[in-house]
Amino acid sequence: MARIKFGTEGWRAVISEDFTFDNVRIVSQAIADYLKAMDRARGLGIRVIVGYDTRFLSDRYGQIAAEVLAGNGIGVILTSSATPIPAVTFAIKHMKAAGGVMITASHNPPQYNGIKFKPEYAGPATPEIISKIEGYLGGRRPRQMSFEEGIKKGLIQVLDISEPYIKYIKSYVKMKALRGTGLTVVLDSMHGATKDYVARILTDTNCRVATIRQEENPSFDGYNPEPILENLGPLVDKVRELGADVGFATDGDGDRLGVIGPDGRFVNPHKVLSLLTAYLVESRGWSGKIAKTISTSSLMDRIANKYGRQLYETPVGFKHICELMLAEDILIGGEESGGIGFKNHIHDRDGILSVLLLLEMLTLNKKGLLELLEEMREEFGDFFYRRIDTDYPISKHDMLTPTLSARPLKQLAGIPISRVDNRDGVKFRLADGSWLLIRPSGTEPIIRIYAESSSQKKVDRIIEAGRKLAFSI
Repeated sequence: MARIKFGTEGWRAVISEDFTFDNVRIVSQAIADYLKAMDRARGLGIRVIVGYDTRFLSDRYGQIAAEVLAGNGIGVILTSSATPIPAVTFAIKHMKAAGGVMITASHNPPQYNGIKFKPEYAGPATPEIISKIEGYLGGRRPRQMSFEEGIKKGLIQVLDISEPYIKYIKSYVKMKALRGTGLTVVLDSMHGATKDYVARILTDTNCRVATIRQEENPSFDGYNPEPILENLGPLVDKVRELGADVGFATDGDGDRLGVIGPDGRFVNPHKVLSLLTAYLVESRGWSGKIAKTISTSSLMDRIANKYGRQLYETPVGFKHICELMLAEDILIGGEESGGIGFKNHIHDRDGILSVLLLLEMLTLNKKGLLELLEEMREEFGDFFYRRIDTDYPISKHDMLTPTLSARPLKQLAGIPISRVDNRDGVKFRLADGSWLLIRPSGTEPIIRIYAESSSQKKVDRIIEAGRKLAFSI
């Protein structure tokens, strides 16, 4: 019990060590207690979507969560197979459910699993909601109904929820344009829950689609299911082999994406977010403000300025962008890890929709990805970015931000400091437009150091200055 520790959206742990059947029951009971308290306060009526990814025993953990919820008199729709988070979150909205439980450890290594909770507004749980659920942990013995009894009593329903989601995505994307394209596309599900979702949607188009790593594999073939370059060797090879126009990878639970250009190079997520932002403003003509996390490229600032759109910069974590989406007209919101959310959809990231909007952009602009990236570079300049994660004692985490914020530094890596921002870690904004961000992890004994500048050499210099600064404490 004492080893259950929630992160930003839920709980993750190593399978069979802390992520056990008993602990899944304890967390599921806490979620049930939270939902029943919310129902008493707001009278929402309780029905919950339970989904799961392709990790080891995820289907069994999903069944246990359903049994505990049903044991508390809560109606459950359990997905009939591994299902990506965007589809589960969309089902909350579409079916007017009180929330969703997703068995997933997202992009973590294969030995991990976890539980995410999505509230009724179809987005990440706020820190306040997570805190309330944590408060119920261990409060009572889990009430569990057998799966067979839950089915018999109508409290558990097993359902394929993919079709309503796919139908909506097809109405969101300009499918008529995609039907006329002849792009060669490689899709990589990284053995995760996205599986054949994008390929099914593209069946109605003239895209030449090749797929890799779509079959379920709990070991993820030895890779972490995170769409960053070090995990995308098979996608790079396939794009080059076919001479494809573009390659896309989605992470283990389908809410983030990675992009490979026709030259086999990784397109960093900041540029992907920037291209989509410009496309939605120029070609879709949609209204709305723009949101990004503090660790995301200042290229977004220049794009927002060009189009006269207000830009919000939030702490790291999509939950902060979600809060803005609930309160404001937000056109697009994104983070440095490849998670992007869009207006008129769920209040969450969607890697599947991101892929399709990028294809729509390529089709309607009638330009290749490299050409569009070059046009963006010519207009806004070069942006080089780097992040490192380095071991750092947890005992020093609490003092890191206040100590760095209080230091009267005038320059960093030989560049004058213009402003210091300590909303999430410490971000040093430099006079030449470069920046450095140092943040402690909330759950691990590491710190993350990010930097952006006009050349890779300057980025490396700034990162090293940041590392020395952090370890001087």
